[in-house]
Amino acid sequence: MAKKEFTYKGKTTEELKKMSMSELSQLLTSRERRSLKRGFTDQQKILLKKLKSGKKIIKTHCRDAIIVPEMTGIMIKIYSGREFVQVLIEPDMIGHRLGEFVSTRKKVQHSAPGIGATRSSASLSVK
Repeated sequence: MAKKEFTYKGKTTEELKKMSMSELSQLLTSRERRSLKRGFTDQQKILLKKLKSGKKIIKTHCRDAIIVPEMTGIMIKIYSGREFVQVLIEPDMIGHRLGEFVSTRKKVQHSAPGIGATRSSASLSVK
């Protein structure tokens, strides 16, 4: 079975890369459209400059940056609040924010209850 080519609202990845930011913003949701209309922050501008420099892996704290078509195929390390998590930007991610793909919280893993935590363990001798 042939692999289906990716399209975003009827446009291929190559067509999206050729579009200007104003044309691209018309395809995005209203929140992202308003964000692009206001312009990029200083941190987002630095991130885009690093992307254009051609580095293979880029580290960033900028979790609120919108994924644009120029980012596809690039490995970005996104800060989760504790560590940098490596994410490969794919065409499916266009229009989302970088922070959506890196969780800031870990799953809570409880162990066994301590001595005295239950009535039956209160009578155990402490070694």
